[in-house]
Amino acid sequence: MNSKKKKSKRILLVEPKKSKNYHTQYPPLGLLKLSAYHKQLGDTVKFVKGFEDDNFEPDKIYITSLFTYAWEAVHEVIKYYLQKYKKAEIIVGGIYATLCEAHLREAFKDRIIIHKGLVNEVENILPDYSLVPNWSASIIFSSRGCIRKCPFCAVSKLEPEFCAKDSIKHLVYPNHKKIILWDNNILASPSWEKIFKELEELNLEVDFNQGLDARLVTPRVVERLLKLKIPIIRLAYDTHIIREPLKKAIDLLKSAGFRGRNIVVYCLYNNPFEKDTPESFLERLRDLIDWGVVSYPMRYEPLEPRPKNTFVAPNWTPELLEMVAKARRVLGYGGAFPPYKGLRMKFFNAKSFEEAFFLREPKKNIIYISK
Repeated sequence: MNSKKKKSKRILLVEPKKSKNYHTQYPPLGLLKLSAYHKQLGDTVKFVKGFEDDNFEPDKIYITSLFTYAWEAVHEVIKYYLQKYKKAEIIVGGIYATLCEAHLREAFKDRIIIHKGLVNEVENILPDYSLVPNWSASIIFSSRGCIRKCPFCAVSKLEPEFCAKDSIKHLVYPNHKKIILWDNNILASPSWEKIFKELEELNLEVDFNQGLDARLVTPRVVERLLKLKIPIIRLAYDTHIIREPLKKAIDLLKSAGFRGRNIVVYCLYNNPFEKDTPESFLERLRDLIDWGVVSYPMRYEPLEPRPKNTFVAPNWTPELLEMVAKARRVLGYGGAFPPYKGLRMKFFNAKSFEEAFFLREPKKNIIYISK
């Protein structure tokens, strides 16, 4: 029998440096899971944001990535660590690495390992939140994938197979005060009721961060939601196809006691895959205001690596898209459109999209100075 002890490794976990395009309020969940995994193996782990500059000599470096428009920050850290640690194995994963493998491979050839999709070995591991001591919420996937295959959505490429857990209690970190569910369609899970029951027993604030599928909201679902601590209910109105199921879901939620101001509905626009026009976008916003809920416009971004806010769908123009952006800043609250009276009057009285989103120039105060 070989009693020789396995040599521990030095692991460096890298989140690219925060920039204009590369930023998120959430910790890098994949890296936290990898930290827990390697610590279980007896490895030494270090987590850095951006560029590490001390004498930690890693055997292996994991670099995460965010959205495809934020690829430049990822390339910067890859170049830095390739130069600094020439002997270390560098593995790049995350959203951009999965969706844009060819773009990443063209830049770095075989100098890095590209990991696409999930890391199965860490999927059921409690993340190492000790790396982010000021963070107080447990981020959990009770399911992966989605039963919908919407052409504008990346989920079918990131998580092509729908699979669900039976329990999530083991993924809640001690002393955390909140649970954030990142499921893309939790109500499609055969175990959704069991998961909701666990959430009820945990008695922590819950955020279904990616929203609930309005087509799957039933009286039974609403009954279970009422037992949870949910400040905000999130839904989506991406196309007119789901108008009636969405209206039904909102009616069920409001009838049960959820306030309209606490129901936020994501409203996609600049969408090249559907019959999305400025006028149809305005109609959806009017619906949401009429139903007394908060609308949150979401501009479509393509899955290719290109600068943010440069893609313009066939039925849109840069000027029309800028009108939406300005209205969100001036008329909205935190980028959202609450169903308040003034906004209702403006949107419903307008005879066109341009009129609805037209903003008067602010009056300039003219000061006369006498001689």
